[in-house]
Amino acid sequence: MAGAPEFDGTRIISESCVRRIGDVAGAIDAVEEAFCRYAAGEATMPPKSYVDLEDVDGDFRSMPARVGDGAGVKWVNVHPDNPERFGLPTVMGLVVYSDPESAYPLAVLDGTELTRLRTGAAAGVATRHLAPADASTLGIVGAGEQARTQLAAVATVRDIERVVVTDLDDAAVTAFVTHAAEAGFDAQRGSPQDVAACEIVSTTTPSREPILEAGWIPGGTHVNAMGADAAGKQELDPALLERAAVVIDDWEQCAHSGEINVPVAREGFTREDVAAEIGDVVAGETDGLRARTTVFDSTGLAIQDIATARRLYETAVDEGEGKLVEIVGG
Repeated sequence: MAGAPEFDGTRIISESCVRRIGDVAGAIDAVEEAFCRYAAGEATMPPKSYVDLEDVDGDFRSMPARVGDGAGVKWVNVHPDNPERFGLPTVMGLVVYSDPESAYPLAVLDGTELTRLRTGAAAGVATRHLAPADASTLGIVGAGEQARTQLAAVATVRDIERVVVTDLDDAAVTAFVTHAAEAGFDAQRGSPQDVAACEIVSTTTPSREPILEAGWIPGGTHVNAMGADAAGKQELDPALLERAAVVIDDWEQCAHSGEINVPVAREGFTREDVAAEIGDVVAGETDGLRARTTVFDSTGLAIQDIATARRLYETAVDEGEGKLVEIVGG
């Protein structure tokens, strides 16, 4: 057919490639647009589906979505025994990114590094719209890989001068403090209470018991609750959720596996207790939240993955990155 696009292959974009071309500021903008489109009904995102693998203590998760001119699916696992048994990460993933009009598979991307990038980007979006404009201190609970992404994303939207981190793993804290100091931040280890005293707080752990007490959090603080991703997980004192303006990414996911899942299960928190969804905040349909204590409950949405995949794919094409292979018709 005249005018039909020509496809030169499927671009394989590896983890190292994502690290090279991944742009935190660009990912924040892409995820912000995705949230806005979702709120406006301009994105399609079926529910996340799970394949439980009880015999091997793991699971697969399928996350499909269409956002604008991009569509695809993330296929991701959670296998807690992987590091010890196989020397592999607990979480791995792939994203298949396709052209919606023809369904041609434009790219297969590493989903592990992409997930870190888009998770940080979501916190960047929430911080941009909810944290005090002059906030300069960031506290982080958990000193793993996501802590570094949180720092990069939050520092993209706020002028962060001091960073405080806490973790049960002293070696991880030392490594993070060194990393942050090398990036030009006044970085230090502290207690959970020290972290809670910062103007912006990001929590990144798989804890099933609250780490931060409500009484430690001053009024006007913004909290990015990033760690809870399964039923029973929680990092924040439920009393904080009662007095804060809680902003969620998606009710169904948050009620099932986000920071609010435990109080929801105990029937102490309902949909009416949610101040807003992040897409509505981005679209400017809420007022006055920045003046309050705010909590962003982020479970991670497929629209974030696809929006970030599109950004990475277009960058890879522009910069000649990735390896082209003929999967369809090859």
